Amino acid sequence: MGTEGSTDQVVSFVRALIDRGRLRPGDRLPAERELATQIGVSRPSVRAGLHALAAMGVVRSRHGSGTYIPDGPPLLGSEPLSFLAALHGFTRDEMYEARRILETEAAGLAAERASSEHLATLAEEVAGLFANRDNPNLFLVHDINFHRSVAEAARNAIVGALVGMVSALYYERRRETAALASDRDLRDAAEAHRRIYQAIRARDAEAARRAMNEHLLQAARYQAQEPAPPEPSVKVETRVPHRRRLK
Repeated sequence: MGTEGSTDQVVSFVRALIDRGRLRPGDRLPAERELATQIGVSRPSVRAGLHALAAMGVVRSRHGSGTYIPDGPPLLGSEPLSFLAALHGFTRDEMYEARRILETEAAGLAAERASSEHLATLAEEVAGLFANRDNPNLFLVHDINFHRSVAEAARNAIVGALVGMVSALYYERRRETAALASDRDLRDAAEAHRRIYQAIRARDAEAARRAMNEHLLQAARYQAQEPAPPEPSVKVETRVPHRRRLK
């Protein structure tokens, strides 16, 4: 079974524990080694599955402590926003504009309010970005987690929930095209995240806002230059029979 299938096994396993009430908000997940044994997959697959769950907001890693089910206010689900995006055709520019409105100020607040634990989490995500430049999908997970962590460091539950919802929608769209990013794009993105982190660590709110805004503008430009992914052939196949039934 490929890595993607093994990752899905991990996600399904954790979902089943939650459905059966064996994992509740605030609970700590078993260690990676134990999960690998229980599920029957490798530890790298467990790690990839936990990263995917973190990107969805289901689990959260605590520096030096382990992986937990978040015990704070529930994240806003991205499904309603996803439906609206499909209905109204949200554009990439609108997505980035919304992110700049939310995340630029969140970065400034994070510079003023981040705890030492927040800073440690941000540092880990930056390290993950640099370590996974050869794996665009895992790079994307660290990217999403970094932005969510900045919002959490802002210590405003509403801002955190909104950024989490928009991030989930961004992840849903971007994971299909993440492999299109060039090595230069990923290198520059990792450097941009490091500048944001350094400004937050330095408690320089204005520099943090500026770094976040510049990063999101740059990311939007890079994605606009990427080749469009091929249209799935299933689209034509599903439309034609529908027209025939209407006749």
